[in-house]
Amino acid sequence: MDRLQHLLISLYLLILFINLTKTTAQSPAPAPAPPGPTNVIKILKKAGHFKNFIRLLKSTQLDSNLNSQLGNTNNGLTIFAPSDTAFSVLKTGTLPSLTDQEKLELMQFHIVPMFISSSQFETVSSPLKTHAGSGARFQLNVTASGNSLNISTGLTNTTISDTVYMDTNLAIYQVDKVLLPLDIFTPKPAPAPAPELKAESESPDDAVSKKDISSGVSFAMLRDTVLFIAATVAAISFSL
Repeated sequence: MDRLQHLLISLYLLILFINLTKTTAQSPAPAPAPPGPTNVIKILKKAGHFKNFIRLLKSTQLDSNLNSQLGNTNNGLTIFAPSDTAFSVLKTGTLPSLTDQEKLELMQFHIVPMFISSSQFETVSSPLKTHAGSGARFQLNVTASGNSLNISTGLTNTTISDTVYMDTNLAIYQVDKVLLPLDIFTPKPAPAPAPELKAESESPDDAVSKKDISSGVSFAMLRDTVLFIAATVAAISFSL
């Protein structure tokens, strides 16, 4: 009897263990943690040869601005990142001669407020609008030529040499020249001179009035002269 009870207990425990194992095996795996926000600086640091570009993004406070935009827009961003070699071939004194506002504008000129994959450059309209602005003084033209993507600003001609990073919202491309906008590196057009104030033209009535006044003054002078001569002659005659 004891052996039978022991056998039944063992069988019950075995069945319970099998059920627990089956239930555990069928439980869904926990969902992976959502990825952290995209950090442009971390991506550039990992690439390893964008120290100057990183320094300027930080000094102009664009780094935090870019990360914020990526988290709050569906349009995405495209960044043309000049390598350290690109900065090294600039003319001596180019960057130190810029004001803080011009440095900000220079960095903004390398950022397009929309995501553009490499294949989309074949159909995208140029010039591209950048964070610096658009128009004749902010020309940023990208054209596809075979397997090359050529960039022209009116002062700089270069190509996209590598894709640094790409997801569905951010594209970072390496360029081997700093993109120089016309707005900073060419003289700004002189403002148009202020129009000269023209003297008010006289109306015909004004001209007639002036003529009448002039005639009246001349007649009065002639009358006074005649009276003076007549009085003088009368005085002489009386004395004689």
